[in-house]
Amino acid sequence: MGVPEPITEQAETVLALWQGSWVAAFAVGILVWGLIIWSIIFHRKRSEQLPPQVRYNMPIEALYTVLPIVVIAVLFYFTARDQAYLLETDEKADVNVEVVGFQWSWQFNYLDQSKAEAEEAADDPKAQPTTEFAVVGTPQEVPTLRLPEGAVVHFDLTSPDVIHSFWIPAFAFKMDVIPNRDNEFQVKVKDGTAGTYAGRCAELCGVEHAGMLFNLEVMEPEDYQKWAAEQKQAAEASSEQLAEKAADKGADATAKGAENGAEARDEKAETATDGDKAEQAENADKAETAHGADEQDTADAAAEEAGQ
Repeated sequence: MGVPEPITEQAETVLALWQGSWVAAFAVGILVWGLIIWSIIFHRKRSEQLPPQVRYNMPIEALYTVLPIVVIAVLFYFTARDQAYLLETDEKADVNVEVVGFQWSWQFNYLDQSKAEAEEAADDPKAQPTTEFAVVGTPQEVPTLRLPEGAVVHFDLTSPDVIHSFWIPAFAFKMDVIPNRDNEFQVKVKDGTAGTYAGRCAELCGVEHAGMLFNLEVMEPEDYQKWAAEQKQAAEASSEQLAEKAADKGADATAKGAENGAEARDEKAETATDGDKAEQAENADKAETAHGADEQDTADAAAEEAGQ
């Protein structure tokens, strides 16, 4: 009835609820259609005589009140039961993935543990798990989320901008990706489901919403382990290269700082030398001026004696 072939155990539950709801809807529909047809046939006009006129019919009104309540209560019970099962995250996950929805693509961070586990282990609500490697997409390059068969997969959902919705139709399930709020759910991927499946954003999130696509590739466990190991090695190599570049940059900065310091010291010394020279010249000028003044005083005294 419009649901793709489920590839998770949780999707089987959703499918059962979906089909059960249709069965209930058909049952109610058949009852209503039956009553309408029965009324048309057995209460059709046979003469000009009016049928008995009554203000109410207690049995019918009771039926119209009780029956909808029973139907809604039954649907509510099964919906609440299945929803509680779909949102359970107590089972230890084999794979932990942080799904980041952004305008307008997806980023899949493969973690060493879930966010809840990291917070519980560190007893710190701000503790974060370690990202082993990541897959980042763009609207032009659709990313691929890879998962192994038979694995329990835990998803942490987050967004840095607006509300998105993480939807894999083969999961028969979707969940909103909301800024400043971490949502989570997990699934058990069924065996024998290896293949490629479509994924998309199910929430209108902006002008490029239609380009927020991704692929899900379910792999056999051996193939997945090999692929994950390659991704970890590539991520570690990239981290080492970044660390080396940072170290080289730091060394260059240190060397440049030392060179600048040496130049500053040289300039300071040169300035000090120039200052000493200037001070010596100033002292010489002062001495010469004083000597000239003494000679002038001597000349004035001699002239005065001669005048006398």
